[in-house]
Amino acid sequence: MAIREASRQAVLRAAILSALAMLCAAALTPLLGSADIDLTAALLGRSPDREILFQTRLPRVILSLLTGGALAVSGVLFQALLRDALATPYVLGVSSGASLGAVIAIAAGWSQIFGFQAVWFCAVTGAFLTLLLVAQTAARRGGLSSFTLLLTGVTINSIAMALILLIHSFVGFRQSFAITRWLMGAIDLAPYHQLALLACAVLGAVLIAFLKSREWNLLALGEDWAAARGLSPSRELLKGYILGSFLAGSVTALTGPIGFVGLIVPHAIRLVAGADHRLLLPCSFFLGAAFLALCDMLARTVMAPDEIPVGVVTALIGGPCFIWMLRRRQTSP
Repeated sequence: MAIREASRQAVLRAAILSALAMLCAAALTPLLGSADIDLTAALLGRSPDREILFQTRLPRVILSLLTGGALAVSGVLFQALLRDALATPYVLGVSSGASLGAVIAIAAGWSQIFGFQAVWFCAVTGAFLTLLLVAQTAARRGGLSSFTLLLTGVTINSIAMALILLIHSFVGFRQSFAITRWLMGAIDLAPYHQLALLACAVLGAVLIAFLKSREWNLLALGEDWAAARGLSPSRELLKGYILGSFLAGSVTALTGPIGFVGLIVPHAIRLVAGADHRLLLPCSFFLGAAFLALCDMLARTVMAPDEIPVGVVTALIGGPCFIWMLRRRQTSP
C-alpha cells in the first residue's frame, strides 16, 4: 500500500509540474510578438492592445496548446500500441493521410459548403485509414516489424504528398492558395467557436486515453501479456488507433501537418520519468502543449514582422532528435 501511495503521489506531482509549465507558456506567449502591448490597457479594452491580445495572439496560443497536447498524446498512443519509440503521427504517415483528406475537402469545395466540419471529417478519416494501412502492411507473424513500420510510413508519406501535388495541380487559384497555405503547417487565427469545438473533441479524447492508462501499459508489454490479464488485444488496439487518429486528424484539420511533436515530448519524458502511461499521458499533453506554444512564439518573433511556419521550427528541432534516436538504437546492444 505504501509503495502504491508513493507511486500515486509521484504521478500527481509530475502532472502538476507539467501543468504549471503549460500554464506559464499559456500566460507568457500571448504577451510576446512583433508588436509590444500593454496588458493593463488590453484588459481595460483599449485599442489596439485589446485587438492584438484577444483577436490575434490569444486564439493562436489556444490553438497551439491544443495541437501540441493532442499530437504528443497521439504519439504516446501509437508508441504504446506499436511498441516502437519512433512511432509518431508524422513518421507513420498519419499526418500525411490527414492532410490528404483535408486537401480533398478543400479542393472539392466542401469546406465552403459545409464549413470546417467537412475538412475535419475528411482529415480524421484520412488519418485513420492511413494508420490501418501502415499497420497492416508492417504486420508480421508474432507482432510488428519496426523496420517495416518506419519504411511503410515513409512510403505512405511519399504517396500521400504525391496525391496532394496531383490534386493541387488541377484546382483553381483560390483552392490552390488555400492548399498551399494550409500545407505549410502553421498555427493561424481561428474563430473562438471553432476553438471551442476543437477543445471539446481533444480534451474528451485525451481524458478517455488517460482513463485507459492500464490498458496501454499492458499492450506496451505485448499482446500476449495483455491477453493473459484479461484484455482483448484486438479490441484495445482498435480503440487506441481510433483515439490516436482522431487526435492527429482533428488538429491537422486546422493547422496542417506539424511534425515531430509526438516524438520529442514523449521521448524526453520517458528518459526522465519512465514509461508508465499514468504519468506519460498527462505529462505529454501538458508539455506538448507548452512545447508547441513556445515553438509558435519563436516562429512569429525570430524574423518579425515576417513569420516562419511553426512546422519548420518543429522540424528543425525534431529532425536532429529523430536522427539521434536512430543512431542510439543502432548502437544499443
